[in-house]
Amino acid sequence: MRIERARNTRRNRKAVLRLVDEASAWLRTKDTDQWAVPWPTKRKRNKRVRRDLAEGKTWFVWDGEALAATVTIAEKPNLEVWEGSDCDPSERAAYVHRLITARGYAGRGLGAQLIDWAGMRGYLLYGAMWIRIDVWTDNTALHQYYKMGRFEACGYCANQSYPSGALFQKPVSAIGDLAIPHVTGSSADFEPDRRIPCYDLAQRT
Repeated sequence: MRIERARNTRRNRKAVLRLVDEASAWLRTKDTDQWAVPWPTKRKRNKRVRRDLAEGKTWFVWDGEALAATVTIAEKPNLEVWEGSDCDPSERAAYVHRLITARGYAGRGLGAQLIDWAGMRGYLLYGAMWIRIDVWTDNTALHQYYKMGRFEACGYCANQSYPSGALFQKPVSAIGDLAIPHVTGSSADFEPDRRIPCYDLAQRT
């Protein structure tokens, strides 16, 4: 497999949105309304995708020509989400967004590896102490997934209209062995590690 920083191209924007749509369709079979409707609008959702690509925050995992997963990582918190939580926004952290595993790659532990890879990347680049993620508020199965992955709940977004308001963090010190290497350039190849623990919930926010 190959992990690479995604460029801001029309093709890559469409690739992210295809994964979002695939995840949304799968989530309709679960007890959650996650991603049922783009938030707060389709236009603004697509603008966020485009902005994150333009700022170099979005990464793709490729298996040959197949897009297996994507993750977006931010160094700074969105204070509208994190301020007032039980976490300390002044502490350095890697903030994980739009983590999606393609359905054909579900159940392989790839999502768990990407989460830890994001945290280790933050630690190596700027001394991040935490991996943090905001999770769809009513997706309790997803909350359990993160708890099984050694995340701790740290409150809720004060804005109750924000749909991804359940907040979780994990210390970087809890990261185990990684199959995905640290990327010093724009991409790196790696061999998936079949020994990676998998919590079998497949799709992430």
